[in-house]
Amino acid sequence: MNGSGRSFKHQWGVQMGVKLRDVVSPRRIRLEDLRGRSVAVDAANTLYQFLSSIRQRDGTPLMDSMGRVTSHLSGILYRTAAVMEREIRPVYVFDGRSHHLKGETVSRRVDDRKKSEMEWKRALEEGDIDRARKYAVRSSRMSPDIVESSKRLLELLGIPYVQAPGEGEAQASYMVKRGDAWAVASQDYDCLLFGAPRVLRNLTLSGKLEDPEIIELESTLRELSISHKQLVDMALLVGTDFNEGVRGIGARRGLKLIREKGDIFKVIRDLEADIGGDPEVLRRIFLEPEVSEDYEIRWRKPDVDGVIEFLCLEHGFSEERVRAALKKFEGVSSTQKSLEDWF
Repeated sequence: MNGSGRSFKHQWGVQMGVKLRDVVSPRRIRLEDLRGRSVAVDAANTLYQFLSSIRQRDGTPLMDSMGRVTSHLSGILYRTAAVMEREIRPVYVFDGRSHHLKGETVSRRVDDRKKSEMEWKRALEEGDIDRARKYAVRSSRMSPDIVESSKRLLELLGIPYVQAPGEGEAQASYMVKRGDAWAVASQDYDCLLFGAPRVLRNLTLSGKLEDPEIIELESTLRELSISHKQLVDMALLVGTDFNEGVRGIGARRGLKLIREKGDIFKVIRDLEADIGGDPEVLRRIFLEPEVSEDYEIRWRKPDVDGVIEFLCLEHGFSEERVRAALKKFEGVSSTQKSLEDWF
């Protein structure tokens, strides 16, 4: 955590964005309650989870015979299969171009990942496997090849994805507000700032599906006794991916100040503070984000031959395991009249 009380996006995507954990209380939701619902998956957040957690014991990512990383492909196949088997329909949402105010945060993450990679290699040389894995997960990086191969696999699996013009979290939140998805699946609290009515956490974190957590925007605002705009103001005081925030202000103090003063302009005036940017511009990033209405969400049957060729022939996956996973995509509950009725 930096001096402003903000937690930068964890380098491997597990804890990301503004730190609201101290004032926002998720509640458990049963997986059964998600049956038949579609979920907008924050692709960047989720792929970082796969890249960080699906590794060998010493932290080395899964790779094919040509040295290409395949941890993300393994995650997409097996964990999406587990979700689909529960009749939960994912829609992956990919980031577009980053806002120019995010540049400093992105640069810092790149530097942190490079340092972590150096520490990982040093730990491997010293034979310290536990330390090596700790730094390895922090060195995870999203290359264009990883993004494109992820999209390719999703196409073959018949899972829809949406390309956001800007922030994927904003696009996913917009899709939920429109009713095109029921919730956003992300570890990131930023989705609340973008106005997502519901955010699911821990949906695809481990190989074994467990009951996830849900945060509902309306009930959260009611519990905090603030408006959505005030929630954004509070986050700007704490610090986001787009601004540093005010040193020494965490979520609890930020909430108290916004309740007392009403808005961020009065707070920074009375404190004579600088949040690291123009409050009006920063507000618009969350309240008026760049999103697209031009997308189609449609689930299809997996292209079994295409998946086998892509994963097994090109990347060396076990054909037996891949075919077993693909059966879960078609293993819809017997309450469905037919597979076609669901897709």
